[in-house]
Amino acid sequence: MPQFTEPPTDDVPFRVAFSYVTGIGPARMAGLERFFEDLEEAWRADRAQLRQAGLDSGTIEELETSRATLDPAEAYGRMLDAGIDALTPRDERYPRRLREIADPPPLLYVRGQLIDRDEWSLAIVGTRRPTPYGVQVTRTLTSELAGSGLTIVSGLARGVDGVAHEMTLDQGGRTIAVVASGLDRVYPPEHKGLASRILDSGGAMLSEYPLGKRPDARYFPRRNRIIAGMTLGTLVTEAGEKSGTWHTVTSALDQGREVFAVPGPITSERSTGANNVIKRGLGKLVTCAQDVLDELNLGPIERQAELVEQLPEDPMEAMLLDRLGSEPIHVDELSRLIQQPVHETAAAMATLELKGLIHQVGPMTYARR
Repeated sequence: MPQFTEPPTDDVPFRVAFSYVTGIGPARMAGLERFFEDLEEAWRADRAQLRQAGLDSGTIEELETSRATLDPAEAYGRMLDAGIDALTPRDERYPRRLREIADPPPLLYVRGQLIDRDEWSLAIVGTRRPTPYGVQVTRTLTSELAGSGLTIVSGLARGVDGVAHEMTLDQGGRTIAVVASGLDRVYPPEHKGLASRILDSGGAMLSEYPLGKRPDARYFPRRNRIIAGMTLGTLVTEAGEKSGTWHTVTSALDQGREVFAVPGPITSERSTGANNVIKRGLGKLVTCAQDVLDELNLGPIERQAELVEQLPEDPMEAMLLDRLGSEPIHVDELSRLIQQPVHETAAAMATLELKGLIHQVGPMTYARR
């Protein structure tokens, strides 16, 4: 997968410019795209048009301030000069699972490279102040999961995040950091060396925030939805009841992703959150890496990676493959889930079977390989 290419559409510089405007997130960007013919027109629109497009007065003022000081082409050029790429959901390099969530980032900034194997990734998250138990658990599980071939995704924060990134690198594995600032800023500052290691190893750093954006408490929950959204599941190794990890868990549940948690001592406040994930039935109890791999129905990742080139480009086939797991499901039910005619669903399933991505386990009943 190439690191940099020409923008897939002419609107990328304007997307970069809009990403600087406070108050314009996925929902408002979608509204602008629906209302205006293109984003250049939206960028140059007057107040009346912007109000009709759904922007409030405060956001319009922010946009006018940005327009007075920012040239979209220059902002895009600075981004490229900094070695950063920008992907829209229409770009084939944009993480497929992230594209499917309710509010995918309109623009995803990337430093480093995303590769096909990142299709099989797991988020590992937890407290910023882990106990020795939490550090040990995170190191052990990360070592085994990274060793299985999974890409490990976390938030580059202090504590569990940093341990997960470091252990993956120590094992020669692949890791991605998703941050709540521009990619020219590393937070916390003491993780600058870790960020460099991630990039030097062939990994990547991602953000929906443009160059120059400082980390902000409001950005972290938004960042966490990306961590959950681009991965197969989220593993909580240690977290207290009020930990920011809950944002990631909630996002994963909202997005239909798997959640896993490691039980901790009942006397430890820093295990209360993880224990409650299990207690409330929100996630699966994990005592070893194999628990995660079994639940995700993953064999050797090398075999999964060999199949990635066969992943369907056809939208219906992709939807069907996403609905299938190890549990058999009938074509009639699949047809209902994707809201397509039964005969078209059956034809697409036959194609997927020929590609070796699924297998028939009964009359018109299939499961994913």
